[in-house]
This record gives sequence, C-alpha cells and structure tokens, in this order.
Amino acid sequence: MNRPSHHPYPPEEYLNRESSLLAFNRRVLSLAQDETAPLLERLRFLCIVSSNMDELFEIRVSGLKEQIRAGTTTRTTDGLTPQEVLRQVSAEAHALVETQYRIFNEALLPALTAEGIRFIRRSDWNEAQRAWIRDYFFREMLPVLTPIGLDPSHPFPRVLNKSLNFAVELSGKDAFGRKSDAAIVQAPRALPRVVQLPPELAGCPHGFVFLSSILHAFVDELFSGMTVLGYSQFRVTRNSDLFVDEEESTNLRIKLQGELPHRHFGDAVRLEVADNCSPAMTDFLLSQFGLAESDLYRANGPVNLVRLLQVPDWVDRPDLKFPPYVPGLPGAFDKTPRIFNAIRQGDILLHHPYQSFNPVIDLLHEAAIDPQVVAIKMTIYRTGADSVLMQSLIRAAQNGKEVTVVMELMARFDEEANIGWATRLEEAGAHVVYGVVGYKVHAKALLVVRREDGKLRRYVHLGTGNYHPRTARLYSDFGLMTANEAIGQDVSEVFKQLTGLGKARRLQHLWQAPFTLHANILAHIRSETENARAGKKALIVAKMNALLEPETIHALYEASQAGVRVRLLVRGVCALRPGVPGLSDNIKVRSVIGRFLEHHRVFYFLADGTEKLYLSSADWMERNFFRRIELAFPVLDPKLRKRVLLEGLRHYLADNQQAWDMSGDGQYHRKRSRGKPRNAQQELMVSCGRQYAP
Repeated sequence: MNRPSHHPYPPEEYLNRESSLLAFNRRVLSLAQDETAPLLERLRFLCIVSSNMDELFEIRVSGLKEQIRAGTTTRTTDGLTPQEVLRQVSAEAHALVETQYRIFNEALLPALTAEGIRFIRRSDWNEAQRAWIRDYFFREMLPVLTPIGLDPSHPFPRVLNKSLNFAVELSGKDAFGRKSDAAIVQAPRALPRVVQLPPELAGCPHGFVFLSSILHAFVDELFSGMTVLGYSQFRVTRNSDLFVDEEESTNLRIKLQGELPHRHFGDAVRLEVADNCSPAMTDFLLSQFGLAESDLYRANGPVNLVRLLQVPDWVDRPDLKFPPYVPGLPGAFDKTPRIFNAIRQGDILLHHPYQSFNPVIDLLHEAAIDPQVVAIKMTIYRTGADSVLMQSLIRAAQNGKEVTVVMELMARFDEEANIGWATRLEEAGAHVVYGVVGYKVHAKALLVVRREDGKLRRYVHLGTGNYHPRTARLYSDFGLMTANEAIGQDVSEVFKQLTGLGKARRLQHLWQAPFTLHANILAHIRSETENARAGKKALIVAKMNALLEPETIHALYEASQAGVRVRLLVRGVCALRPGVPGLSDNIKVRSVIGRFLEHHRVFYFLADGTEKLYLSSADWMERNFFRRIELAFPVLDPKLRKRVLLEGLRHYLADNQQAWDMSGDGQYHRKRSRGKPRNAQQELMVSCGRQYAP
C-alpha cells in the first residue's frame, strides 16, 4: 500500500516542505510581535516557536543528515537534494532565531518590565538580592550539581538531548595537582530554569532570575582554588527518531521500551550556545558533538526560550492574558442528561474547544458502569500521562466489559505514556493491540456496544483530534456522536481489521486510509473538475494541517485550470503554489494562527448541489494516505452539516484579523481589513461558549 516517493510532476510546481514549515513558525513568531495580543500570551507564542524549532531539528533536520550520510540521491518534490535542503533550512533557521531573540530583547523584555515583570540580570542585582540568590545557590543548587573536569580520566560527558549545560574555562590546578582547561556542569532536570524572587526583594510584583545567571555568579564555588576564565550555557539537540524495525520485532512494546532511552543520546544535529561563548570553547564543543559551524546557533539571551513557558502561569495578571473562556454544550444535552438517550435521539456534533470535551468523557464513563454495555472498542494515539479516559477503560475492564484498545505505540514523543497505559489496561483485563505492522493507527474512533430491548445497538464517536482532554481545550477539532447503524457497522468493520486478519470489506460511509481515502479524495476533486468543464458550478473547500501529497496537488491544479474554485485552509506546511497564472489561478490558500491551534480537517465538495462534506483525522500527506490508518466520515444530518460549513470553513474564510494569505512563491501576507473586524476564533467563542468576555 506504500506509494513510491518519486512522481512525474514538474518540481517548479511545488514548494519545499522544510521551508514551508519554517514559514509557519515565522507566522507564529509574528504573534509574539503583535501588540494587540495580550503581553503574556505574546511571551507564550515566543516559547512555542522554540519548542517547534526543537522538533524541526530532532525530526526533519536529523532526517536530512541521515539521508546525506547514506548518500541518498533522491530529490524532494521541489527538486532539491538533501544537501541543498539542509543549506536552505540552515540559512532560514539562523535568520528566524536571530529575529526571535531580537523580539525577546527589544520588544517583550521592555514591555514586561513596564508591567512589573522583570528578568533581573546578574549585573543589576543589588546587595539584598545577591544575598538571597547566594543562599538559594548553596541551599537548592550546590547539593545537586556535579561539575565534571575534562582530563584523561574524565572524558567529555554524555549530554542529554535538549538539556541545559554549562561549559567552564579554567586555569590552575585542583587538590590533586591535576590541571584542566575546562569543565562541564550539567543542570539537573529537577532544578527550575527560572527562579522567582520574593516581591519585596525583587522591587517589583514579579521578579525572576535565570538559573544560568545564578550559576554564573557562583560558579567559582564549584572549582575551589582555580580561576574561572570563561563560562557559557550550551544545549545540544539530537536525532529523536526511533529506529524500531516492526517486522523484525516479535514484541513491539518491549523493543520500543529498549529504544526510548537512546532518544536522549542520538546523533547531535544542533548546538546552541550563549553569545558570550568564546571561539575556542565553541570550536571545542562543535568538535565534541561532530558538528559543523553551520550547525551552531548563538543565543542573544537565555539558551532555550522554552524554559520561559511557565512564566505566564506563574504571573497572576489576567489583564495580560487571554480572557477566560468556558466552553459550551450542544443543545441536545438540554433535553436529556443521559448520554445514550441524547445520542439515540439524533447525531451530536461537538466543536472543541468552543464546546466541551466532557460529553466524550461522559460517554466512556457511562459505558464503564452501565450494566447494559457489553463491549467498548477504542483507538488511542495521544491521550496524556494522566487520562480520565484511560481510567474509565480500566474501570470498564474491571467491571467485566469486553474492552479492546488499539494503542499506537509509535506516536512520536508519546511512546512512553502509551506503553504505560497499555500495561495498565492489560493488567485490568483489557485486550490491547498495537495496530498493523508498518501502519500507524491515527484514526480517532470509539465504539460502544449496548444491549437494548434484546438487541445490540452501537454508539460511535469519531473525531478529528486525539482523545486528550487537555489538548481538547487548546486545539480546534470536531467530534461526531452517532447511533447511525450503517456508520456503526463501518466502525465495527475497521476494528475487526485492526485486531484480526482478513480482507478489507467495502465500507458504506467511511473512507479509510490506506485503502479508499486517497482514491475518494481524488475522485471527488476530479468530479468537481468534470462539473466545471461541463459548465456547472464547482467548488472545493478543504481545511487541514498540511498539504503535501503530489498527486492530490496535481489534481487540484487540474481542477483550477478547469475553472473549479478551490479554497484551502492549511494551517502549517503547504507545498501547493496558489494563484500562479495558468497553473492555479482559481486556488487560494490561507493559514489562520491564533489563540487555539487549528487542527480540524474538513473536506467539502459542491458535487453539483448535493454537497459532500467529510471530517477526518488525516491531512493530505503521503504518510496519512498510504502509511497510516485514517478515517474520514460524513456529516449526514443537514443541520449539523450547515454548522460545520459555518463554524469550520466560512468563519475562517471571512477572517481578516488572524488569517494569512499565501502567494505562489510561498510567502504569507497577513490579512488585515479596514472593514468590519472578523476573527474566526473569537466569533466561535461567542457563539458556542457559555462564558466569554472579549
């Protein structure tokens, strides 16, 4: 089912994936500059960019370096070699990081200081502050720090991925007469990276000191009798992809548990140092990690801005944060509080985070304790280390229900949490399966089988987002609850595929990757193309996180050339070039970046007036179409379909505050209109929420 990576389409018709990903991070970074956004949220956006950049290097850049080492000659969709892509990424990433620190130093720090939120530099400590900080160092830091001198008996230590470290340049001899020019001090993960001072000492309501500043001030205490010549923070980013051969592994969970520790010590791909790091120490660190000058990133401020992500939570200033928001509930629950009764009376559409995720939690909770429920089946991709949903599944198994969980162990960066839940579920008596070798299970499906009036009835939840209560408050996603028998049969068939063996049967309503999803998407695009050629109205509107798959992009180009109006809402990476004369004149692409992470996937086709609308867990990427198990499901209820069109598409197409329109060269331009302000996310909070004060 895996498709070859090569394709017959001209490379000039496509944009580079990595450059598009960096363009997305530039859009997020622009929110840190936006003076109309709350100040502490601007700081949060700045930190999110750092976290995104970490993943770029851990996965995408490390992958490029692996290709180069392997001598890969395969070119990207846009015709570049891995070496050319790496050079391009390096140049763009260096420019982005420089901009990021300029925003931090020139815009955010002064604005925060003006609001009584200070990051107090070491050179600005007064006598009382220094005394308090010195006491903190000896009481909280010194007992857990381990300086490692570099000499023949103490080689360069293993440095954890993304950990904070300090390189110290020294002169003199220690107590044993040993002479060493350098030492490494690793900051234990138990230590906070930012320390809050008492307000009476800080001279402001919220005063903070960086851990690195404290260590810098008292680093000589670690090297008694020696002279500290230099000091610098540094951080190394490593390849974090896991190399697990599923086909060769008889027990995937055990194999994965063995591989997870190696993630912390994969090949180095990036070195970050403070801008005061001496050239000699910089060269030394680069050589130790086997990196080139192009892999070096100098930070004009604290290395790793992610460490500031907690500051907005520590500062009690509601006026500097987004207004509080309480999600609403669909009207279906006004008629009956019983979840099964409500679903039986008609399909229910949930729109997170504007509407609460609680109905999903309630469905699983009720299923776990309801004596009429006989079976529960569920897919899990990401759910978090502390999940009320998993607790309900465990309770259901303990209550004698037939519980089957398809757990995706290879969900990147969530592997450890998923392994833990798999173990606990099995101990409770649940059946846990790990999907299909070679295919990640990314579909979001929950099936509850209940005995009613002597018959078995299926209740289903299908979603575009993960079964993760925390991210359901931060990500925009749709969920559909239904007792539709045909959809229930489809979902039951999918679970049978995942847990058993046999040929895939034809599904009545669902599109499934890797079997029918890609073919159906292409068929619907081509149907719109034929309608346009026949002089009929033709329209495609689709919303997703990423658009990369070449055959789909080529089909959209053909649709545009036939006269189909194509409107694409692509939050992140997009390889399609919109608005290119003769190629994509009728295609427009926009990205909406705001308070919530846009995450739903919505596919709409006019279909000569019959209107086909699907929600999905899948982006339009090769991996989603051919290397994952994904679902797309229709919204059959006309009223709910109108809601999806309005809330999932039209609001975003009308947005003139948080939308970015894309040009054919891959550049994005923020849509700011002088007319009536239209902010999709704010409008949805007002229309769907129970409490919102803009």
